[in-house]
Amino acid sequence: MRTVIRDTTIVSADAGRTVHHDATLVIEDDRIVAVDPTNQAENPAGTDVIDGRGKAVLPGLSNCHTHLHLTHSRGIQEDFGFPSTLRFPATVAAFMSQEEVAVFAALGAIEAIRSGTTGLIEIGFDVPSYAAVIVGSGLRLVLAQSCSDVVGDAVASSAMFSPARTDASLQRVAEMIERWHGAEGGRITCCVAAHAPEACSPDLLHAARALAESRRTRYTIHLCQSRWEIEQVMQRRGVRPTEYLFQNDFLGPDLIAAHCRFMAPSEVALLGQSRAFVSHNAAMAARRAAAPPVQALAAAGCTIAMGSDNMAEDMVEVMRTGLFMERVARQDAESPQPEDVLEWAARNGARALGHGQIAGSLEVGKKADLFIVDARRPNLVPTVRIVSAFVHNGQAADVEAVMVDGRWLMRDRKVLTLDENDIVTRAEAIGQRVWRQLVEKYPDVPFPIPLPRGGAV
Repeated sequence: MRTVIRDTTIVSADAGRTVHHDATLVIEDDRIVAVDPTNQAENPAGTDVIDGRGKAVLPGLSNCHTHLHLTHSRGIQEDFGFPSTLRFPATVAAFMSQEEVAVFAALGAIEAIRSGTTGLIEIGFDVPSYAAVIVGSGLRLVLAQSCSDVVGDAVASSAMFSPARTDASLQRVAEMIERWHGAEGGRITCCVAAHAPEACSPDLLHAARALAESRRTRYTIHLCQSRWEIEQVMQRRGVRPTEYLFQNDFLGPDLIAAHCRFMAPSEVALLGQSRAFVSHNAAMAARRAAAPPVQALAAAGCTIAMGSDNMAEDMVEVMRTGLFMERVARQDAESPQPEDVLEWAARNGARALGHGQIAGSLEVGKKADLFIVDARRPNLVPTVRIVSAFVHNGQAADVEAVMVDGRWLMRDRKVLTLDENDIVTRAEAIGQRVWRQLVEKYPDVPFPIPLPRGGAV
């Protein structure tokens, strides 16, 4: 199948940050075969020719830290900090079947597609139960089954670690890698996800990295995401979280460290020396009133990528929030530039997920992982500098088409790989039900939100 997008703006996001105007992008099957600034590409019979006037083509965005299934808590948990100040002894997921959790994972996948995401890492303790559903979305996925060997509560005074749980947890990871790594022609890969420093023993950290290296996958961990985490690790281990990982040989160039919000200079230096990737989850960090030291991490040697984390999958919002937060942090109205942030979310993100050779930029030989923006939307005109216009003012609604592996996941703003109406309808009904059930089961737990009664809003 040959697809040609003619007379368009092509944001290559290559090393030179080249933008081609009035150019043609040629796709053969799943690969980009030409970036033609002269619009002379031939269109043999059977070519799908797209009029790209008034549009811009950008490389797909990579979400390097997310939990699709946690869309079930959107609208509530964004406003109660981390760890949550809502003291329910269970989550709403306890009131759902596996099929219902999969509905929310699919809901997150739809939002991801609609915001120009083509690749993401899905992290959770029960990813195998809904993997097939999100694989059907057509996204380029990294499936990351979480592992932890803490027994009971992770509070320092009572936490214990079980060798049996270490083995069982890692066995689940290995089984998922065996099932999914390299599936769908390589579109699906896997990652080893150690949950967090306070929830992982030294034995688990060593074994998790060894498993990743033996299977040639990335590995990831939540790191310095809260002051609570730092307190727990220091009480139990006597050092800060990144120092604890360093002591147990967990830092390295295949590590994706998520969050990194509350880091001491010594931790920045250690992580930078290891050449780890950092997933800057800007929108969630802002909601949690925190920010990682991005400039220091990059200067130390880390590669900055981006992620959405919980409850939301809009990578357009993530980019803009990241730009704004970092300018405030630096007290610099000109740094970073929008092109820097696009690099974090596209080129660096693809590298972090292990897709750097095939995705993250629009160059000949790379996979056709891209999205098309309607550049004639009022919020983007005039388009004299489309990257700046889109990062500063873009919306997910500006994205009209998304392609992965040369296959349209969304076209003319219609998602083609998942039944959006059905998923939204089911998610609304499930979400209304389970939040009422949670509150009703624990009436003595303070909950300041009056829930709607009798169905959807």
